[in-house]
Amino acid sequence: MNTDIQINLITAINNISSVDWHNLNTASCPFLKYDFFNALENSCSVSAKQGWQPHHLVAKHENDITAIIPMYLKNHSWGEYVFDWDWAEAFKRNGIDYYPKLVATIPFTPVTSEKILSSTHDITDFFTPLIDHCEHKNINSWHILYCPKIKADLPEDVYERNTVQFHWFNREYKKFDDFLNLFTSRKRKNTRKERLSITEQGLKIRQLKHNDITPKDIDFFYLTYQLTYLKKGHQPHLSPEFFQEMLMNMAENILLIIASKGEEDIACALFFYDDSQLYGRYWGCTKQYNNLHFELCYYQGIEFCIQNNIKTFNPGTQGEHKIQRGFEPVLTHSYHWIKHPAFKHPVKNFCKQEQQHMLTYQQQCQARLPFRE
Repeated sequence: MNTDIQINLITAINNISSVDWHNLNTASCPFLKYDFFNALENSCSVSAKQGWQPHHLVAKHENDITAIIPMYLKNHSWGEYVFDWDWAEAFKRNGIDYYPKLVATIPFTPVTSEKILSSTHDITDFFTPLIDHCEHKNINSWHILYCPKIKADLPEDVYERNTVQFHWFNREYKKFDDFLNLFTSRKRKNTRKERLSITEQGLKIRQLKHNDITPKDIDFFYLTYQLTYLKKGHQPHLSPEFFQEMLMNMAENILLIIASKGEEDIACALFFYDDSQLYGRYWGCTKQYNNLHFELCYYQGIEFCIQNNIKTFNPGTQGEHKIQRGFEPVLTHSYHWIKHPAFKHPVKNFCKQEQQHMLTYQQQCQARLPFRE
């Protein structure tokens, strides 16, 4: 492990050169693009006011940037999807501050991806520098969320956590029925019945991407996106300006699926995609129809992957209802360091027990998949 790395703090993405970012980012994932992070900050969807203070760390060798870790200083745990509310509550009961904490993640986006942009460094090279940085800045913990599994041995006080997501895998299907034919007879019949109900209710579906998406389409999407949050009593995380900027700068990564009844649009699902993965992100509707959520958020996405030879479809976090529709349970990986010495051992034990629980849960979900043996 490299302990000699010097890191600099950057508190706004526009203080990092987009050229340096692009040169260090070798992944195709749309959520790692400079334009994505820049839109989050430009639109004030992430900011100190929102509890997401940009705290990006940059490593340099001489005058050259060798690594960028997009990070946020946080005073809450919303929008992360690796839940540590119980940890925060335990700290509070003992009169100890849990926040601020430092988080390496893509805000509001529980997608596994590299959390460091570099061709010369691995994320493990930064464990010790991150600890030193937190000690120096009086930050109580750091968290690296939804990253590839680290195969090397972890330091004694860095802990792994797992969650289970449900992903669809394209096994060279030529059409939707090729996938469906792998189901048991009963599950296949149920899925066909769900899809047929869309036509029987007089609904029409259209897929829009790239230049086919208009600002008016994005306005309608944002209406449905807002309604989804308001029904739960929350304000949406992302502002309309964020999505408008996405349309201007990243339209090549956006898929918009809209359902209509007659001449009226009534529901919408927004996806991001690259050459190998489709990412289901946001959904909403102005009127309720049977099975419409399944059609827009899952079945249309599967068809898009088959049509475009996309290998993996990540429809979003949680949701056991995805299992019977052929989405397979996969483990995600996150890594955590806690500064307070009294909590190191309890947190480590918690993580070990949780890991075993997640492995058991993954196996249970695997057994419930709809495929024939």
